Amino acid sequence: MRILMIAPQPFFEPRGTPFSEFHRIRALTELGHQVDLVTYPFGSQVSMPGLRVFRALRPPFIRGVKIGPSFAKLPLDAVLTLSVIRRAAVGSYDVVHSHEEGGLIGVLVAKLLRVPHLYDMHSSLPQQLSNFAFSGSRLLTAAFRSMERVMIRWSHVTIVICPALVDTVRAIDPAARVIMIENAPGSGEDIATSEHAAAIRAAHGLSASTPVVLYTGTFEAYQGLDLLFAAMRIVARARPDARLLLAGGKPAQIEEARANAAAAGIGGATIFAGERPASEMPAYLLACDALVSPRSRGTNTPLKIYQYLRSGRPIVATRLLTHTQVLSDETAILTEPTAEPFARGILCAIEDPAHAERLGQRARALAETKYSYEAYLEKTRHACAALGWPATPAITRNANEPDGLRVKDSV
Repeated sequence: MRILMIAPQPFFEPRGTPFSEFHRIRALTELGHQVDLVTYPFGSQVSMPGLRVFRALRPPFIRGVKIGPSFAKLPLDAVLTLSVIRRAAVGSYDVVHSHEEGGLIGVLVAKLLRVPHLYDMHSSLPQQLSNFAFSGSRLLTAAFRSMERVMIRWSHVTIVICPALVDTVRAIDPAARVIMIENAPGSGEDIATSEHAAAIRAAHGLSASTPVVLYTGTFEAYQGLDLLFAAMRIVARARPDARLLLAGGKPAQIEEARANAAAAGIGGATIFAGERPASEMPAYLLACDALVSPRSRGTNTPLKIYQYLRSGRPIVATRLLTHTQVLSDETAILTEPTAEPFARGILCAIEDPAHAERLGQRARALAETKYSYEAYLEKTRHACAALGWPATPAITRNANEPDGLRVKDSV
């Protein structure tokens, strides 16, 4: 089938929703479908069989867009809407597939084209306002709730990424067709060797015996870096040789985080690697002794959790719904979202190797069964079938090109 996909994000950039879009497109094209993606004028170029990318024009004075709600999205989404309408007028599509707030554009265009609409719901729009501390306005929250209701009720199928969003959809429309596809598209690229891991340590001046705690992801407020820094201050008292390594963050965010780490008294024990290419992340995970997710707000499961699971390294995370939808005491060290217990969790991961090994093995087993790439592909096939598409076999990958795709420039 020919799919008109709408993505109101930079594509591609190494952050949550673009990653999810990337893997969704990969699965759809592997199932034999063709995707025309209309997206923002920002991001690295992606080459993938079955995908064509159409970028909207850049509005004057807009040089980029940050994660979450922002005023820059108003002109960007306006121009994106025009680009979608233009593509819909000249193309012949069987379905419209929209991500995030692009669903509002998508349901209208789908009605005009008289084709089904698939809404890819990565988060609850009203919840974003509080997660990103964007606005406490009741009027704006009500407007976002109304948008969400329209997108869900006017869609033939809604894809969600975690159980909490299933509940959100059911509360709005108990009869909605909702399919959960977790952001866990593990595949052959998630492989690293001990040599790769040693190279990462060497690049950051870390010896083989240094206990390394790794955080990966964005530096947004809801990620809980303040909690992590406070916990590492406690860890440093017991293990002054321990180091905190952070992979992610924009330059301005890194400078702010560097100042916060220094204020917490762990400036000398903290290493900022910046945003790293996706291809390096498996080596970063393998190079460390503990993987942390100190997220303090929200209900969506962080995308990094699935990569953490596949690494086989011990995970330390807050005991909140954002994590417990996937993690349990059998697969991770879950703690209360305060500094003292989180610090104890980190110390347990680096000082009890036997326990850490057991957790890592169970985590990897979970990833290889429930969150495998084959399971991801099958759920995508199920979403296609719910729209009335015929069943399609997966395309066999070239052994020399395990993903059948390429991202131009580092991500």
